[in-house]
Amino acid sequence: MRVLVTGGAGYIGSVVVEELVRDGHEVVVLDNLGNGHPEAVAPGVPLVRADLRDRTTVEATLRERGIEAVIHMAADSLVGESVQKPGKHHDNNVGAGLSLLDAMVTCEIKRLVFSSTAAVYGEPAKQPIEEDDPTVPTNPFGETKLAFERALPWYEAAHGLRSASLRHFNAAGASERCGEMHDPETHLIPIVLQAAAGQRDRVIIFGENYPTPDGTCIRDYIHVIDLARAHVLALAGLENGSRIYNVGCGGAGYSVLQVIDAAWRVTGEGIPVKMGPRRAGDPARLVASSERIQRELGWEPTLGSLDDIVASAWKWMQSHPNGYASGHSAD
Repeated sequence: MRVLVTGGAGYIGSVVVEELVRDGHEVVVLDNLGNGHPEAVAPGVPLVRADLRDRTTVEATLRERGIEAVIHMAADSLVGESVQKPGKHHDNNVGAGLSLLDAMVTCEIKRLVFSSTAAVYGEPAKQPIEEDDPTVPTNPFGETKLAFERALPWYEAAHGLRSASLRHFNAAGASERCGEMHDPETHLIPIVLQAAAGQRDRVIIFGENYPTPDGTCIRDYIHVIDLARAHVLALAGLENGSRIYNVGCGGAGYSVLQVIDAAWRVTGEGIPVKMGPRRAGDPARLVASSERIQRELGWEPTLGSLDDIVASAWKWMQSHPNGYASGHSAD
């Protein structure tokens, strides 16, 4: 299948591209490179540098490349920034997303996999979270992802556009080629590993009085390769209709302190920490039930150990000491 991946030069998107190529799909990446890295795109995969609001370029790409389906990864994803700049996140995550849908309608493309987020649930009333549980986001990031999700059934009713929304939890780890590199870095595992490598003085823990066993936030971490496989399976699953899926490793999740302990075990390095105030919009606990995607699509996380996830991220950091500027990403 000929697949366009928006945001395919980003952290998760680049691994989705790798998995699509591995399965024999023809892939084109469209990315404005605001957060992505051209070096992260798999060798031989065309990269179109454009914004989703550029309808002329988007429609030309869809038509000229003979695109049959879209995996939509492009988004602003910083929770803290979304609280400070809600307009920016609504403009990009909703406005640009709707522009993509309209381009797909114009080009008669009727298959979409949307990379959504567990943040749509807000502070859930029960754990683990299931797809039919209430969606009450506590930050604009989650709200914008939910707004785009809610548009999809209307596009299906009007235009026959089938979709799968994957509400994924905390992606982490790395493939051999692609790892996590943001500026600024806000994700816990790379921050902890940067501290282990001496690239930052300490790790700030945002809140120590949450209603969890050790007082720090708990999240459901999923290896980025497992998450990418879920997107590829969801694409094939569109033959059976539109669906919403949680994608996580389940279990009890891991707290911030448990992640720091895992990094200490993997690296053997001391990791200085400092307690700080809570961040606005951070739920205490987010853990998924992925039973639906396991039952319907046969997806199973194969790299679910926290130590394995941290170890893969550490290996990538060591082989890319300057990130993608190290020059090893296209090997």
